[in-house]
Amino acid sequence: MAKEPYEFPKHIAIIMDGNGRWATKRGLPRLEGHRAGFRTVRDIVRYLGETGHIKYATFYAFSTENWQRPQAEVNGIFQLLNNSIKNEAMELNKNNVRIRWLGQTSSLSNKLIRDIRDAVELTANNTGITISLALNYGGRQEITDAVRQIVAENITPEDVNEETINDHLYTAGMPDVDLLIRTADELRISNFLLWQVAYAEFYFTPVLWPDFNRDELDKALQAFSMRQRRFGRL
Repeated sequence: MAKEPYEFPKHIAIIMDGNGRWATKRGLPRLEGHRAGFRTVRDIVRYLGETGHIKYATFYAFSTENWQRPQAEVNGIFQLLNNSIKNEAMELNKNNVRIRWLGQTSSLSNKLIRDIRDAVELTANNTGITISLALNYGGRQEITDAVRQIVAENITPEDVNEETINDHLYTAGMPDVDLLIRTADELRISNFLLWQVAYAEFYFTPVLWPDFNRDELDKALQAFSMRQRRFGRL
């Protein structure tokens, strides 16, 4: 990983794209691409935990729009999640990693909801990197849910400001995204963390997610370190 004097982002977010294309190129079922993508997540999370420079990393695992994919593929993805969440949570807990879940419970199985909530509770007091899993997540839905909560709490319009909205997002308590990475040569944010990426630096790479490794992450971090972040200033 890049060393000083590089400036490291506090919060990185990753849109993990290209699993299906990775499998198709190899003549494999698309699910094998997702399986390979899971292995990449595991390796990248371990790498981030080892370095200690980055405090928050959010992975876009499954969007509210992904339900429109073929049912067999959706079932396979959730089978992978069902089979891995509990074991991964135990391993991450040993390494002082905190887990958060960003998304909705609707359409998810009771077992998966329980396993994810158990993982969040198990790691809640850990002080290392915070890994957020955006699962059944949509940025517009997140903002809609925040507005609904604000209205339900009878907060008056004059008392609503950016901090109020921040405090009601799924990411409450987390800093905004500094660096957004998207793989597989796609150049869009796909309804991901719409509020939180307002001043993020974007990094797009043609590398398919299963091939995204520690060296590729270093390239993204080094590119970030070269950016001049003005936040609207000169």
